[in-house]
Amino acid sequence: MIEHKHLLIRAEVLNCPKKDEMGYVLSWMTSLITSINMKLMQGPNISYVDQKGNRGITCMALIETSHIVLHIWDETEPGLFQLDVYSCKSFDMGIVIKSLNDSFKINKLQYKFLDRKSDLILIDEE
Repeated sequence: MIEHKHLLIRAEVLNCPKKDEMGYVLSWMTSLITSINMKLMQGPNISYVDQKGNRGITCMALIETSHIVLHIWDETEPGLFQLDVYSCKSFDMGIVIKSLNDSFKINKLQYKFLDRKSDLILIDEE
């Protein structure tokens, strides 16, 4: 049966990657996709925005069941991550959060986990 799970994360991180660490972010995204048992369809693709006030990395991947997008702002201390994981297949939110923390050291975490199958139903939040 098709699911419609949507995880939205806002995290302030102590180990925020900079422009010269885009390869690390690509590897992290690929590893995350494998860890949550998704199938990569395209990407991940990555770019760096060098505009003052909006400086940072954007990385996105199309997965067989939808998408994963990460936006990173590296000008602030701590750095800011906005992660969006949407899938028509169930996945473990805890694996996503652990992966973020292991690689980027979360200082502050906020999230909403939604079931969007027939409405916007809140599954969990912090």
